[in-house]
Amino acid sequence: MAKVVRVLAVLLPVLPAVLPAPAVAAPAPPSSWTGSWETAPSGTAAALPGAAVRNVVHLSVGGTAVRVRLSNRLGTRPLRLGAVTVALRRAAGPDALPGTLRTATFHGAPEATVPPGADAVTDALPLTVPPAADLLVTVYTPDDSGPATCHRTALQTSYLAPAGAGRAADEDGTAYTRTTSRWYYVTGVDVRGSAAGSVVAFGDSLTDGDGSTPDTNRRWPDRLAQRLRGHRIGVLNAGIGGNRLLRDGTGPSALARLDADALDRSGVRALVVFEGVNDIKGTPPAYDPAAYADAYRALVARAHARGIPVVGVTLTPYGGYPAWTPAGEAVRLRVNAFIRTGGAFDAVADADAAVRDPADPTRILPAYDPGDHLHFNDTGMAAVADTVHRALTHRPTGVLRPTASFRPVVPAWPAVPVRPVGPARLPR
Repeated sequence: MAKVVRVLAVLLPVLPAVLPAPAVAAPAPPSSWTGSWETAPSGTAAALPGAAVRNVVHLSVGGTAVRVRLSNRLGTRPLRLGAVTVALRRAAGPDALPGTLRTATFHGAPEATVPPGADAVTDALPLTVPPAADLLVTVYTPDDSGPATCHRTALQTSYLAPAGAGRAADEDGTAYTRTTSRWYYVTGVDVRGSAAGSVVAFGDSLTDGDGSTPDTNRRWPDRLAQRLRGHRIGVLNAGIGGNRLLRDGTGPSALARLDADALDRSGVRALVVFEGVNDIKGTPPAYDPAAYADAYRALVARAHARGIPVVGVTLTPYGGYPAWTPAGEAVRLRVNAFIRTGGAFDAVADADAAVRDPADPTRILPAYDPGDHLHFNDTGMAAVADTVHRALTHRPTGVLRPTASFRPVVPAWPAVPVRPVGPARLPR
């Protein structure tokens, strides 16, 4: 019981959703920003010189203004942004809702050049966006800027105009004749308004959404966003398929990318960590449970230094997957024992218990299995979302007083070395 009290004392001041009615979430100050959507850079693709990419992104919370993060983090050459626009999507497809298209600027300039390894953030754009809206973020790149930073497994259809000059400002999507399953350059959308903060879902392909139905927003972080919407809490998906906790794999390791993909995002109120199975089943496999414990403690310590509590998610079964081994299963069980009882996390979401097959606990339930015995279908995603939601919001009777000394920091996106094109210049 003492453990439960300690956990919820940490989470109560952080997630207003623990209180009985959604309306009790304190409004954010009008000038504050909250992350509404995120994707983590997971690799590169060939540049698309002269093309405009109309990225479709699904917001979690709404607001009266937006700003967009664009990334050249994995690029090797300067990225010239010739035009960037933002608009609400009209139904399906690449058409913008009439009257909602806005042209982005960077410190007042319509273009910007982003150095390799850096991100750029647009100026605030006055645009009222409702919760759960689809936003079109169109990026025109006039030059061959080398490898394009992207998210490879978007599970979302976006659109390309091969002859993109002047097309970023099109409300009509006729010029967008090609499709892509990647998100190019765009890695985040903030909203300004009454949102009460956001939760970052930090993990691998299980969080990224593999196994769920494309173009339906049924990843578990999307389902969690639905459950938290009444409390004005956004959800940011920082999952990368193939990502590892302990070493670089697809994208930098969890330890390496924690700040950029989680802690530095706007309005973060809690971090959910669901990562480690790729280390167990990867090449080479990591079979030392102590290494996982050390990594989790390091993640939590870095989040706590920012005033952000952390929910640990147990590693789910993958029996039947080709890389499963008895030795790996033994490691998974020991790692889960640490997540549940090791005291590192402020709360635990026991996804293992929620999705495993009681008849064979090394496997996930057939009803949750898309067929590969590792990932989750839409029903399994909903089960994980429910488990994480309970870990974030459950409050036993009588536990009322928060720990006053544990208060979240709400960081803004850091300044980045963007070189505007034209008369505007960044301050030194």
